[in-house]
Amino acid sequence: MVRQPLTPEQVEAGRRLGALLRRARAGRDLADVAHAAGISPETLRKIETGRLPSPGFGTVVRLGDALDVPVGDLAATWRGDGDVPLEAAS
Repeated sequence: MVRQPLTPEQVEAGRRLGALLRRARAGRDLADVAHAAGISPETLRKIETGRLPSPGFGTVVRLGDALDVPVGDLAATWRGDGDVPLEAAS
């Protein structure tokens, strides 16, 4: 199966998601959060910087759990539904 290239909109959605995760992580160590989510630090770094704009659903769920960010907030950010408040990161 050949994977279709991501559209510019999908790439931008990945950047928004990465920025939200980076803000939610705040002062926490990247490696600690990655370990808590069961992914490598390099994978988290790629997601946060937008170099991996389309992470797997399970990865997104585990990151949300590790950062106390509801999946609904992650989805709203992906869709571009405006700024999502980060009560858990405050």
